[in-house]
Amino acid sequence: MALTIAGSDSGGGAGIQADLATMAAHDVFGTSAITAVTAQHTRGVESSHVLPIAEVEAQLEAVTDDFDVGAAKTGMLATTEIVETVADHATAFEFPLVVDPVMVATTGDRLLEPEAEHAYETLLGEATLATPNTDEAAVLTGIDVTDEATAREAGETILETGVDAVLLKGGHVPGETVRDLLVTDDGTRAFEHPRIDTDATHGSGCTLAAAIAARLAKGDPLEVAVEGATDFLARAVRYYADVGEGPGAVNHTVELRNAAHREPTAEAVQSVVDRLVAADVSALVPEVGMNVVGATPYAESVAETAAVEGRITRTLSGSQPNRGVRFGASSHVARFLLSAREFVPDLRFAVNCRFGPDVEDALEALGWPVAEYDRDAEPTDVKTAEGSTMGWGARQVFEGRTEPPVAIIDRGDVGKEAMTKLVASDPETLAERVLALDDEVTE
Repeated sequence: MALTIAGSDSGGGAGIQADLATMAAHDVFGTSAITAVTAQHTRGVESSHVLPIAEVEAQLEAVTDDFDVGAAKTGMLATTEIVETVADHATAFEFPLVVDPVMVATTGDRLLEPEAEHAYETLLGEATLATPNTDEAAVLTGIDVTDEATAREAGETILETGVDAVLLKGGHVPGETVRDLLVTDDGTRAFEHPRIDTDATHGSGCTLAAAIAARLAKGDPLEVAVEGATDFLARAVRYYADVGEGPGAVNHTVELRNAAHREPTAEAVQSVVDRLVAADVSALVPEVGMNVVGATPYAESVAETAAVEGRITRTLSGSQPNRGVRFGASSHVARFLLSAREFVPDLRFAVNCRFGPDVEDALEALGWPVAEYDRDAEPTDVKTAEGSTMGWGARQVFEGRTEPPVAIIDRGDVGKEAMTKLVASDPETLAERVLALDDEVTE
């Protein structure tokens, strides 16, 4: 169980709504002490009302008196008096406290009077972790955070308040990589993620702090909790919730939704395999075998793709799968599909087929959008840095195209078999494309 002490966001993207959804996504029961009620949506805040101190105290006492709270986090505390009240109660907390010092709006406007900013120093002295962004770090320390060195300096300064650790969030620092820096008395550790090109980051700070608190409540060590939470947030931003008329909001339940699609994804892959086996597509099965791969809607790793274990091979009785469908069974095709999804997120299914002059003629006859890449052309430094040709290959065929290809010809390395990869957003379309190609090749 965990506790959020924060304001209410009627739009659901931030505040206690984001916190409780994030806690639920971590299989943690969420409780709350609401400090203020706001009328807001994806375009901004219309109005806000701060609750009386007595009501905030009553909520804190009710929750901590009855629930076995494993961790807590703070968000919008609104006034000096509320900050001081929470700090007073925090002295009795026997669980970790994550303080997200909500002081500065995205526009750069101050959200608290100077007295409340000073009161935060007392609250931080009772906390396990502070999670300021660069603007909030500047308010707390007077240091403008522009790189890792100034982030470390600001973090070390905030440690002087008595907080156990500081996570300097790097989302506001320009660059292709978002770098969050965890600063403790023992040193620093950076958590890096590629910057996602979206404005739908409403609620990201709340979600990150709530994810850390949820993981602490489940017993994770601090560094492990921070690592898991930053990964969680990266996916929640990448697959944001396209709601409202504004930019949208962080997708707090992305992990739950992804997990819920595992079984349907495996079943979809099996349905494609069954159709290909029934039609006997031996003419398209490569020497190394064919594989059908399906990704969950928010897949970001091979472990989140389902495929045929051992592939589909040619036998005397036709094309047959070696074993059943399981997650993580494919490497080559799965990595290509994941790389392709970086450019076309709707792509969820792929299959590798044989390539040859007859297949090339069939593709031309079908009139599908076709692209190709030659692994021999990949720069050595790129392959060394990425460890796989799949990312480079996907960039060659998907980046900058207005019409995504249906078929991709992989010319292969020297001495290796060339392949044809077919991709689709749904299993039915993928199966139809394979069967259409097989008909054209075998007629």
